[in-house]
Amino acid sequence: MSSGPTGATGRILALDVLRGIAILGTLASNVWLFSTPGGPAAWISDGFATDDPARTVLQALSNGKFLALLTLLFGVGLELQYRSMVRRGMPWPGRYLLRAGILLVEGFLHYVLVFEFDVLMGYAIASVLAAYLIGRSNRAVRVWGGVVAGVYVVAIAGLTALLAVTSDGSTAGEPAAGASTAGASGTGGGASLSTASWLDQVLVRLTYMDVFRIELLLIVPSATVLFLVGSRLVRAGMFSTTPDGARLRRRLAWAGLGFGIPLNALTTWAGPTWVLVDRYLVPPLVALGILALGTTLVARAHTASGPASGPASGSGSGSGSRPGLLRRGVEGIGRTALSCYVLQNVLASAICYDWGLGLAGGDAWQVVLIWAVISLILMVAAPLWLRRWPRGPIELVMHRVYDARRR
Repeated sequence: MSSGPTGATGRILALDVLRGIAILGTLASNVWLFSTPGGPAAWISDGFATDDPARTVLQALSNGKFLALLTLLFGVGLELQYRSMVRRGMPWPGRYLLRAGILLVEGFLHYVLVFEFDVLMGYAIASVLAAYLIGRSNRAVRVWGGVVAGVYVVAIAGLTALLAVTSDGSTAGEPAAGASTAGASGTGGGASLSTASWLDQVLVRLTYMDVFRIELLLIVPSATVLFLVGSRLVRAGMFSTTPDGARLRRRLAWAGLGFGIPLNALTTWAGPTWVLVDRYLVPPLVALGILALGTTLVARAHTASGPASGPASGSGSGSGSRPGLLRRGVEGIGRTALSCYVLQNVLASAICYDWGLGLAGGDAWQVVLIWAVISLILMVAAPLWLRRWPRGPIELVMHRVYDARRR
């Protein structure tokens, strides 16, 4: 199978670009948490609601979609790692379990020190489950993936019905009666709503880990299924230059964007009762459309700017036009995705929290400006870092720990 357009490093260009887009899109979703006075704990206690139309629209554009895209791309990477180990005659999952363990530790540190809604811990757990399935037959993957997905959908539907029953007639945009009090008391009351002390935030995360980490119950099964989907997309030729690959991308783009976006609009405006469907069930469909469309656009751009000899000679190979600053910045973020994911949350904390610049609480357009500033920093810093090192700083540490343990 042709892997599609690749760069001078041998990486599939579409993956780096899409991963960079996913990281910036994830920031566009998380920045609303950081910019809430009191941080994520206050956002929970407010019942996830807002009466600002601009804020509602901007949150809806990013909510869940880019996290789902990032999860699909993680599954693609898992498949590529599986193929690499099989080619070298190494057992699978074998040493990958060590890599997953390192990711789990990194996720725990990120949760404690930086961000209540870290996804790395969930990815680490889900990747172990997916790793034991990824090398099985297509039938086994379909059966196990279908069972997990079915149970997950039923669970989300049940929780949505429970929200509808317990909403006490609250209208769209208004939290149910008692939501604010329950949320605040569930995370330690007023003490948890202060961002004046970084150390206090760390202590709150440790003390109320059961509250903040309960989302893992939703992340792990969803991520497991999306990892398997990402793996099978590679095998189906998603990133190939064949007619079958192009046909698959067209179908996914039409289904994901043509059907997923209108459906997502409906669940967004249906009110807070549908928050779980809006965040966990519909976004993966939209993410598939983004993945397909993005891969197609990258392939076309490469064909238009690259040499006529074929897709294997990517940008930086000595011929063809060089990608622009925007493209290089996004690719750089994609190649250092783990480091940029952590760094963007650190920067958002320093900008928004009271122990930093204290800029939380502004209107929707101030939040957009914060996102733009952080994105610009990442787009400049990532390519500069890659001029000297082949991986991001956290990726380098992870690789060296993994390599040392292997030896």
